[in-house]
Amino acid sequence: MTDSRFERVCETVQHEMDRLPIPGVAVGVLYGAEANSAGFGVTNVENPLPVTRDTLYQIGSITKTFLGTLVMRLVEMGKIDLHAPLKNYLPALKLRDAEATNHATMFHCLTHTGGWEGDYFDDFGRGDDALARMVIAMETLPQLTPLGKIWSYNNAGFYLAGRVIEVVTGKTFEAAMQEYIFAPLELGSSYFFAEDVITRNFAVGHEKENEHARVARPWALARTAHPAGGIVSNIADLFRYARFHMGEGVAANGTRLLDKQSLQEMHAPRFGATDPESVGLTWYMREVNGTKILRHNGGTNGQVTSFNIVPAHNMAFAILTNGDQGTTLINSVTKTILEQYLGIAPKADSPIAINAAQLQEFVGHYAAREDNVEVSLRDGGMILQVTNKGGFPTPADPPPPTQPPPVRAAFYANDKIFIRDDPYKDTHGEFLRDEKGEIEWLRIFGRIHKRGE
Repeated sequence: MTDSRFERVCETVQHEMDRLPIPGVAVGVLYGAEANSAGFGVTNVENPLPVTRDTLYQIGSITKTFLGTLVMRLVEMGKIDLHAPLKNYLPALKLRDAEATNHATMFHCLTHTGGWEGDYFDDFGRGDDALARMVIAMETLPQLTPLGKIWSYNNAGFYLAGRVIEVVTGKTFEAAMQEYIFAPLELGSSYFFAEDVITRNFAVGHEKENEHARVARPWALARTAHPAGGIVSNIADLFRYARFHMGEGVAANGTRLLDKQSLQEMHAPRFGATDPESVGLTWYMREVNGTKILRHNGGTNGQVTSFNIVPAHNMAFAILTNGDQGTTLINSVTKTILEQYLGIAPKADSPIAINAAQLQEFVGHYAAREDNVEVSLRDGGMILQVTNKGGFPTPADPPPPTQPPPVRAAFYANDKIFIRDDPYKDTHGEFLRDEKGEIEWLRIFGRIHKRGE
């Protein structure tokens, strides 16, 4: 029987693909006992093969929720204490800040509150020592904010978490994930290494150049990035994973993997994140018309993905794209799914009146490791110019061939803005002030950007 709701979802996917340089999309909606999924377009513009519902995508930072789930298994086994210093497991750990070195915990890593610079990526080879070497390299990262004080998305914290997993299990991170998560959940289409993917139907990332999609290289992530975003998977495996998180902590074969309380701890808000979301133990959450939605997005080299769970409705959905403009498509498709299946829609942002003289306080240059944001005024309104500085997947990698255009922004609350134009339409940001009340940071795209002189 044809599901008209899923047909509307597919129409939205196709509409967005027609106007954006995104070669291929896989989308799926799990609603109760019913699961619908579909593939659109091609895996690779240079060697085009059809995207199917089973096509493998790099799911990027959705991996972090898998890592968090593995950590909770190890907590229940008595191998990890969320609030014990990481130095208990990594005695040689040395970060630039002494407080962080001595008192950073797994909890700080899973909630992105470590405070050190987070968007550090590098390649230390394919050997089993790659992650250990990455942790040593983290000694150079500046401590941007005090430990545990400010949420700012932090990939580097997951290198530490992954290395702790290796130490307490006596296995590589990938082997531990396979044994404790992939195998018991029967995730037979989830991998880390290119050699495991290459014989299967998989998507290749693309980046925008002159309004067209070109293949983004390299395809494979450095092994060091595996704990932060290395899983390659598909819709069917994500649905199995969703059923586990919406269930009672029991695997498909009836084996209990986690107590229900551990799942609830993962799904409980711990810190305010990008408004209106909070962060739990790796998961992000918000309420839309009283309905709680858990989610995590992912981004690799030209692949952008989104995974959402709505526990109260026994619902999950995944949107996997192989174009760097995927966020725009994901936002539109997410809106359609929530409207069609649940009859809800996120509240639209309403700009508040603020004159040019008041806006002048926010004008300036804001810098982070991966990008800079220039805030200026034009025709009495705020303009943001984002400049991508590169540095992914290694520090030597250049920025993408096309920089994003300037976009309009408006305030919707005190010190809080939303963006009005693609490719960042509806993205929220917030100006953070120091103890004197002066603007110190712009937190946008989940990252804090330091205000310059």
